[in-house]
Amino acid sequence: MTDPAMTELPAMTDLAAMTDLTALRERIRAHDKLVVAYSGGVDSALVAVVAHQELGERALAVTAVSPSLPERERRHARRFAAEHGFAHLEATTREQDDPAYTANGADRCYHCKSALFDALDPLAALSGARIALGTNLDDLGDHRPGQAAARERGAIAPLVEAGLGKAAVRAASRELGLGTAEKPAAACLSSRIAYGDPVRPEVLAAVERTEDALHALGFPVCRVRAHADGTVARVELPADELPRALAHRSEVDTAAREAGFSFCALDLAGFTSGRMNALLPLTPVSR
Repeated sequence: MTDPAMTELPAMTDLAAMTDLTALRERIRAHDKLVVAYSGGVDSALVAVVAHQELGERALAVTAVSPSLPERERRHARRFAAEHGFAHLEATTREQDDPAYTANGADRCYHCKSALFDALDPLAALSGARIALGTNLDDLGDHRPGQAAARERGAIAPLVEAGLGKAAVRAASRELGLGTAEKPAAACLSSRIAYGDPVRPEVLAAVERTEDALHALGFPVCRVRAHADGTVARVELPADELPRALAHRSEVDTAAREAGFSFCALDLAGFTSGRMNALLPLTPVSR
């Protein structure tokens, strides 16, 4: 006989996901038209899909393209949009032209998001749409200066309004059968550069090339943090992957050096999202 306790949990989990989806749909239907800031990540992908389902042609997903967007993420965003049939555009952002952004102070994300809104505002104004972000409830507890820019520009965050944190976003995505449900968390390449070191295109490219090499070696979850003005690569991998990384240390070191770094270090503490924020107390604010 099947143990009832073994059958209740999946049903409860599915019910919770469906409830979250219902709340998200209600928040999105509250708006006539939306321009979704869509990176192709777990959060923005869910918002883009549900906006398309609820609003149809009155929803538009826009990907911001700049040197801080990894090419692999750009390709993924295109494929996902095509697979799910929602309207998708790319807009070039010019954050690298802003000295306050390239200075890479503690408020870098504010200036980056401001550049995003500079690109999206005309599109939204043209159709009378609101701008929707993929911010989830868990993001509110992190260092996210970009949220101030979002408030200033009147952008909305449907996932926050519906009460969805990251785990709920993944569960809701799974309920819809989205391939992004298990997609590793991603972040812009500029977040890999130590605060206070300038954001330079060649350093962004070095980070991207090294991470691509790590993916090719079978490390889908990784971060390459650039220190000492882009001369040192600090590689973060999940703690249980460290033994295998040491077995491939020669390939990892070669990849980092060929990408443009002078030194490569493996962080023995393992991967932790947002580790650069440990430097914030030492970082000036440029705004």
